[in-house]
Amino acid sequence: MTTQFNAAIRLHPDDNIVIALKDLETGVQLPDLDQPLPQPVARGHKIAIRDIALGEKIVRYGQTIGVATSAIAPGEHVHVHNLGMGGHGADYAFSTQVQPLPAPSEKRHFMGYHRADGTVGTRNYLGILTSVNCSGSVARFIAEALEKQGWLSEFENVDGVVPIVHGTGCGMSGNDEGYDTLFRTLQGYARNPNFAGILLLGLGCEVMQVPDLVGRGRMRSDSNFRYMTIQQSGGTRKTIERGVEQLREMAAVANKSVRAPAGLEHLMVGMQCGGSDGYSGITANPALGAASDMLVAHGGTTILSETSEIYGAEHLLTRRAVTPEVGAKIVERIHWWEEYTARNGGQMDNNPSPGNKKGGLTTILEKSLGAVAKGGTAPLTQVYKFAEPVTERGFVFMDSPGYDPCSVTGQIASGANLIVFTTGRGSVSGYKPTPCIKLATNSEMYSRMSDDMDLNCGDIVSEGVSLEDKGREIFELFLRVASGEQTKSEELGFGGAEFVPWQMGAVM
Repeated sequence: MTTQFNAAIRLHPDDNIVIALKDLETGVQLPDLDQPLPQPVARGHKIAIRDIALGEKIVRYGQTIGVATSAIAPGEHVHVHNLGMGGHGADYAFSTQVQPLPAPSEKRHFMGYHRADGTVGTRNYLGILTSVNCSGSVARFIAEALEKQGWLSEFENVDGVVPIVHGTGCGMSGNDEGYDTLFRTLQGYARNPNFAGILLLGLGCEVMQVPDLVGRGRMRSDSNFRYMTIQQSGGTRKTIERGVEQLREMAAVANKSVRAPAGLEHLMVGMQCGGSDGYSGITANPALGAASDMLVAHGGTTILSETSEIYGAEHLLTRRAVTPEVGAKIVERIHWWEEYTARNGGQMDNNPSPGNKKGGLTTILEKSLGAVAKGGTAPLTQVYKFAEPVTERGFVFMDSPGYDPCSVTGQIASGANLIVFTTGRGSVSGYKPTPCIKLATNSEMYSRMSDDMDLNCGDIVSEGVSLEDKGREIFELFLRVASGEQTKSEELGFGGAEFVPWQMGAVM
């Protein structure tokens, strides 16, 4: 029998499992095993390399990903049938592993749109931002009317008009956490540097009042901002007519913006993973972590989010927090999430999803350890609530659900002018006004869905590309996309349906 080398990988010397790097048949001999496999194992899935007793911790990345729910023999497939939650501790060791990154050897820049408030956009859109679900259709009608008239093509520097619609804004409390979160989200979108101007559109009688957003919200610091309500404007047709007129005026202003060099301190990248698989924590996520470190070293900012998907790995972030107080904010958010899920009849191990499990991930602990790899090694400079403005540069964390459209919505509201998204199963989406780069974790999916994927990270396994080299490739892609190169999701037209504010509190 021939031993198959490079068919599985052991990620840490302390691990008691290996990860299959391809579909393995019964009888295959692996170097870490003394006997052939007793059953087939799909790529991305786990294989025990020694006897594991009932209740014993199962270790991947040198970290606990759960405990054995039955005795496991060497060579046995380790998954939902014999691995469950448990065994993870909470040694936060605040600020004990803060290591500043080395300074880069050269100063880099991208070509962006400089705004009045000092921020820099990677795109130059106009937005129709709705205060409430009731104005969503009219916002789309205005955008459709613009498209039919065709005059927007006269403005070569304007990327387009984006209707930002959602399903809330009324039937809610006007003074609770849900209201505050939506308020921050709308305010943040209005201020995102990828918008050259905003038309705020309401119905008129909703809880999320347009006058409050305009007054207390102080939506934009420039003059390219308009607002109106359908009721005050005289109904649908008159609102469409007036909206088209307003946007034509705004387009003339936006068209004066041209790309100019900007330092990387003006680049803010929201990092996401979705449709994850067993490769995510081996290829795309750590490669993105390397790219994140490169950007941070150049003065830029990267945002890690999805609090429910760092659960069980938060101790890796608290150790890198610049102060114990910053680290404590992560722990506070974890405790909030434990209470939040409990009162809503859920639990923190509701994740991974069925697709994640099919790809080889079993517990949220395992998924979280791979997800945190996106954050590289840089010090954690600050922790923010959902859609709070990010004001500290460097590597930061923003609290959010693991539901990707919602999490990205928060990052864009916080100021992200670029999104990067790793996927193993093949997620498809886009997030106007912010371009989204898709990184494939494995070569097979990349080949199958190459029209949707911007970069393959599967060659880390299939061709031996180093994480550092792949990280550098991702970093250079950041700069090209920030300077105007279109992503696959932009070419396909994604981004019109992925604005998903975090709905909290009672719907009344």
